[in-house]
Amino acid sequence: MEWVSRLIFALIPTEESYVLVMDRTNWKFGKQDINILMLGISYKNMCFPILFKMLDKRGNSNTNERKELINTFIDWFGKDCTRCVLADREFVGEDWISYLNDRQIKYYIRIRNNFKVYLPNKQKEITASHLFNNLKPGQTRQYHKIVRIHNQLCYISGTKVITDGKIDFCIIIGFNKPEKALDTYKIRWQIETLFKAFKSSGFNIEDTHLQKIDRLEKLVILVMIAFVWCYKIGDYIDAIKPITIKNHGNRLISVLKLGLDYLSRLLLSKNEYNPLNINCFSFLLCT
Repeated sequence: MEWVSRLIFALIPTEESYVLVMDRTNWKFGKQDINILMLGISYKNMCFPILFKMLDKRGNSNTNERKELINTFIDWFGKDCTRCVLADREFVGEDWISYLNDRQIKYYIRIRNNFKVYLPNKQKEITASHLFNNLKPGQTRQYHKIVRIHNQLCYISGTKVITDGKIDFCIIIGFNKPEKALDTYKIRWQIETLFKAFKSSGFNIEDTHLQKIDRLEKLVILVMIAFVWCYKIGDYIDAIKPITIKNHGNRLISVLKLGLDYLSRLLLSKNEYNPLNINCFSFLLCT
């Protein structure tokens, strides 16, 4: 895992710090639950897989499993390169937020609408959604005073949205800078794109018949390498021959799928297909 993580980190263009995204994906094969806790690095509208942990169980991860991923990342790459951590409503809880606060790891995490929020300046507790009830759909609000959630101090921001015709809220807690919370949190969707690429829109990893955790772990590691390899090829092709943009603004094909298709044709044709004369193996070279 360390070798592969360091390889992927070296292949990503160097920045002073990175946005980390944590999420979980799972599926079932026969009676075996396959449950993966993933940590990714946000880069150019994509999330690169950098670390993961196979969870030999059903359901959510726990605080120790999340801490293990973050601690490992910091051990290998340093705390200074961690700009912030993003996570969805699954990743809440007193111990988890306490860990992030104590280590001064910046974060933006979505919470449930019914969470209780204690307002120290008003000496009262309210439901989180009540802070944003009077907003119009699409409006945002940053509460610039520190609040307490699950006995942990944090900042809170939110917006009112319409989901399937019903009023909903997107409420984000953070270590600091509540004015950046909602815009930064939008990046979290990139890990959903990563999981989609691992599954139905790329490598079809759910089709594996492997059930033993150690073998599945090796397979996921190989797919991580393949994912980054294909993305870098696609990104290179897109730079010299831009992907067509449809009328609604989306690309005709994703950067990853462009690289995957090109690499697949090249390898399956035994190098007879290479119209752009690309040395695909050079994209795995790093210093």
